[in-house]
Amino acid sequence: MPARTRPAANRPRPRVPDRLEPLTRKQIIGLLIAVTVFVVPLIVDVPDLDPLGERMLSIFLLAIVLWVSEAIPLVATAVLVIALEVLFISDQAVLPVPEDATAYSSFFGALANPVIVLFLGGFLIADGAEKFQLDKNLAAVLIKPFTGSARRTALGLMVITAVLSMFMSNTATTATMFAVIIPVLGALPEGRPRTGLALSIPMAANVGGMGTPVGTPPNAIALSALVEAGHAISFLDWMLMGIPLMLIILLGAWLLICAVFLPGDLTVELHMDATWRTDTKAVLFYVIAAVTILAWMTESLHGLSANVVGFLAIVAMLVTRVMTGKDLAGLSWDVLWLVAGGIALGDGVGITGLDQWILDLFNWTSMPALAVVVVMGALGLALSNVISNSAACNLLVPLAMGLATGVSGLEPVTIAVVLALACSLGMSLPISTPPNAIAYATGEIPTGDMARMGLIVGIGGTAVLVLVMPLVWSAMGML
Repeated sequence: MPARTRPAANRPRPRVPDRLEPLTRKQIIGLLIAVTVFVVPLIVDVPDLDPLGERMLSIFLLAIVLWVSEAIPLVATAVLVIALEVLFISDQAVLPVPEDATAYSSFFGALANPVIVLFLGGFLIADGAEKFQLDKNLAAVLIKPFTGSARRTALGLMVITAVLSMFMSNTATTATMFAVIIPVLGALPEGRPRTGLALSIPMAANVGGMGTPVGTPPNAIALSALVEAGHAISFLDWMLMGIPLMLIILLGAWLLICAVFLPGDLTVELHMDATWRTDTKAVLFYVIAAVTILAWMTESLHGLSANVVGFLAIVAMLVTRVMTGKDLAGLSWDVLWLVAGGIALGDGVGITGLDQWILDLFNWTSMPALAVVVVMGALGLALSNVISNSAACNLLVPLAMGLATGVSGLEPVTIAVVLALACSLGMSLPISTPPNAIAYATGEIPTGDMARMGLIVGIGGTAVLVLVMPLVWSAMGML
């Protein structure tokens, strides 16, 4: 019997390859500058820097330009950094290297760094919370005490968003919370009240990530740098350092939003019901997530590293089939690779002595430790307003760790944590963070309002971070 042929209309059409988007003028200029700064240290003798250091300087300058200009995607720059380190400064380099050159596997090892595994566990739990609607149900339960007054509702939304962002992606948290309040915004009069309520969510999402090591990529970058330098911080220790600052900034942001946008007599009514899933998979997920978070917070009692706990959570979810390979494939791997690129960049800067060379360019050692902390905090805030906070932290952490060994009285933990938290406060523009972009896309927040509020909260929060928190951490015995 001859084979049947499908009607032409029903045949699958060949997939047309996606066309490359034309480069913008900014991207073209960024590429030209990147190539220039990469080549110059390779052909010009750099004083007081050996050949490996010159090659690493080329890679470092290239990363700066590409991350700032976004001439290629951020994750592409991260993997390019790893590739160039392997080809230029490892034992597999295409140019001559010393016999004791670093093994190429150490740079590839950044992709399996324990902090990456910790983040992977956090991402899978966050994905499961969305899959089993745990995030929306928690929001529905927690928001009930805050209904009535618009100011009280804004406070509730900010607290819930911040708590969820401590353990979930701030992007996913923002999307979830907007799904919850879009009907509420439509019921409010147009103008300032709607802007204020909408603005409360991205602000809280950005700030909430400060509270845990898995809350935001800059935390992971700083944590991995500290571990590499021999200064391990437990999950609970990070929370004890980050949550007090998070609460102070949340309170300040809420008071500012109330004063500028929300009249005291404005009321908001929310009608939300939680519909908890009770099937076997959902219950298993609730148990695994709860046990994991509890184990993260009690690391000092059972002795298991937070990284190991995160990996065991992945194993438990996959073995019980609560989550599948498809769920694993859908995680934010680009973020994980971006963090890995930052880890590899920091390793390369330290291995080649580039950190010490950069340190010697400025008279940092004559500056008091507090001044260095203030400068690095300001740099983190400024850079993360105009580029990805992960990229900003990737660029600054290697320098910060170099300063920690060269400036008298400067604690490595202080400078790394300050830098990570300062990068999370860069939120004045729609491009500054994904939560800002999501909020701006609703059409409820004018750019001017976002910029003004973001700058006020960012500058105020950074001032508290650099001037007050190190004293608090020292008094708590964390340093």
